[in-house]
Amino acid sequence: MVVTLTGIFALSGANCPNMVRPTAPLLPRVLPPSPTLDQVIQVVNGNNSQIQTFWTDRATISGAGFPALRASLAFQRPKFFRMQAVSGLTGPEVDLGSNPDFFWFWIRRSEPSAIYYCRHDQFATSPARYSIPVQPDWLIEALGVTELDPNLPHQGPFPLQGDQLEVRTIRETPDGPVTKVTILDGSQGWVLEQNIYNAQGLLLASAVASQHRRDPLSGLVMPGVVVVNCPTAQFSMRIDLGAVQINRLSGNPAELWNIPTIQGVPAVNLAQPNQQPLAAQPAGIMPMPQGRP
Repeated sequence: MVVTLTGIFALSGANCPNMVRPTAPLLPRVLPPSPTLDQVIQVVNGNNSQIQTFWTDRATISGAGFPALRASLAFQRPKFFRMQAVSGLTGPEVDLGSNPDFFWFWIRRSEPSAIYYCRHDQFATSPARYSIPVQPDWLIEALGVTELDPNLPHQGPFPLQGDQLEVRTIRETPDGPVTKVTILDGSQGWVLEQNIYNAQGLLLASAVASQHRRDPLSGLVMPGVVVVNCPTAQFSMRIDLGAVQINRLSGNPAELWNIPTIQGVPAVNLAQPNQQPLAAQPAGIMPMPQGRP
């Protein structure tokens, strides 16, 4: 069962769209020319920590091997996330989400068809982690709301060409330490690129952000386009966020943050892939699996 996950995440193909490093418009500098680490953390977190929610129903996801899909995205701290994508010809194509207890995903073209779900605290020891090379909340970070945790060991900032800065962060995971390399705009402190490497230096995941926009009501900044790439899973995807509303969440929380059900599609617990799947139910909201607080 778990072996099929690699095929699921290969839906968008192995080739990543060409990545062009974004450049900031001419704005007054927020960071000094040679900032300290504390100054960088203050600027990055000063913007991103204030993004408590965001929502858009005008997004587009695309990749090699499948047409562009209309999508809606919603986020609420700490781990509430939902992305749903539809095709004008076939209807719903993708549904993935997260709440503080569970994450889930469904892709129409996966075989066998199922809603795969798992508790966050069980994912690290589940067989699925070998087929999904990064933590599920990586996508939330990739969309530009990541912060630089002052309690983690950081190196830098190191100056790069084009008025950019590099910060390296060591993170401990169940599979050993990983290094996250964050590339920042040296003037505004915007997160331009995030790369995660394992202890052997293998690139596990990357996210390149561009077309940053300032929300007219909150004054906060988010990227307009994010390209996510997971080489080991042969997965790449471009997300055009469209008109994002920051701190103005729309939608019914009972529908946004619960595992959905799809007519005729069973639910499979990734922590127990050999267990009998939950029976397919009428479309709606799935009753929380056993263990839900």
